[in-house]
Amino acid sequence: MAIFKGAGVAIVTPFHEDGSVNYEQFGKNIEYQIANGTDAIIVCGTTGEASTLSHEEHLEVIRYCNEKVAKRIPVIAGTGSNCTETAVYLSQEAEKIGVDGILVVTPYYNKATQKGLKEHFTIIANAVSIPMILYNIPGRTGGVNILPETIVSLCREVKNIVGVKDATGNISQVAKLMALAGEDVDLYSGNDDQIVPLLSLGGKGVISVLSNVAPKQTHDMCQKFFDGDVEESRKLQLEAIDLIAALFCEVNPIPVKKAMNLQGQNAGTLRRPLTEMEPENVARLEKAMKAYGIL
Repeated sequence: MAIFKGAGVAIVTPFHEDGSVNYEQFGKNIEYQIANGTDAIIVCGTTGEASTLSHEEHLEVIRYCNEKVAKRIPVIAGTGSNCTETAVYLSQEAEKIGVDGILVVTPYYNKATQKGLKEHFTIIANAVSIPMILYNIPGRTGGVNILPETIVSLCREVKNIVGVKDATGNISQVAKLMALAGEDVDLYSGNDDQIVPLLSLGGKGVISVLSNVAPKQTHDMCQKFFDGDVEESRKLQLEAIDLIAALFCEVNPIPVKKAMNLQGQNAGTLRRPLTEMEPENVARLEKAMKAYGIL
C-alpha cells in the first residue's frame, strides 16, 4: 500500500518579513490544500526551504504541520541531509512527531557512489520504522543520480524503503526503472511538467510545486488518470505547461512564493541566498497565472 496516491503538495514554508516562520499563515495554507483535494502534504522539502532552516525550526515546522493536518491526509517529512548521521537524527525525530513517512534526498556535495548511496539510504531506513521515499534530483545534488538498479535493490532489500520521487527529467531512465521494478517501487513525479507521462509508466502520483497555487487542478490531473479519463488528464497537463514553465523560470521556490503572494496566500519572503524574482520574470509569471485562471 502506497503512502499516498495522487497529488501531494511540496508545501512552502511561509516567513514573516523578519525571516521567522509564519505559523498562522502556514496553517491557512495547509487548510487551503486539504479543502481543495490535495492527497498528501510533503513538508520541509526543497520547496519548503529546509536547507536554510535550523534543525530546531525544521522539526518545529514538521510538528506544526502534522498537528494541523491531524491525520486527515498523509504527512511526509523531508529529512534528508548530505550527512548520514544528521539524516538519521531528523528522520527519528520526525517519526516521534508522528508523520506518515519521510522523503530523503540524495546526498548533495559529497558525490557518493552507488555503493555509498545504498549504505546511506539503508542506514537511515533501518533507523526508523515508517515508510521512506527516496528523492532523486541530480540537478540539486551535484549530478548524483540514483540508478534504476540501485533504486530497485533498495526497495526490495529494505522493507520500509517504498519508492522514489523522480526529478531527473529523464523519461527513458524512469521507463527502465519501472521495467525493472515490477510492483516493488512506488513512483512519484518530481516534475510538474511530467505528471501524466510518469503516471502512464505506473506512477502513483506527484510531489508537486504547482499544487501550492493550483491544488484542485493538480489533484484532478491525477484523479482523472486513475479514473480512466486519460484524455482529460492529458488536457489538464497540457493546459498547465506554460504556468509550470513560469514557476521554474528561476530556481524553486522563488517563483512559487511570488505566485502565492500574488494570490494573497502570503508566503512571505525568502531566506538567503535566495533572492526576490527578477521583474521581467514576475511579469511572465503573472501573465501565465492569468491565462491559467488562478489570478
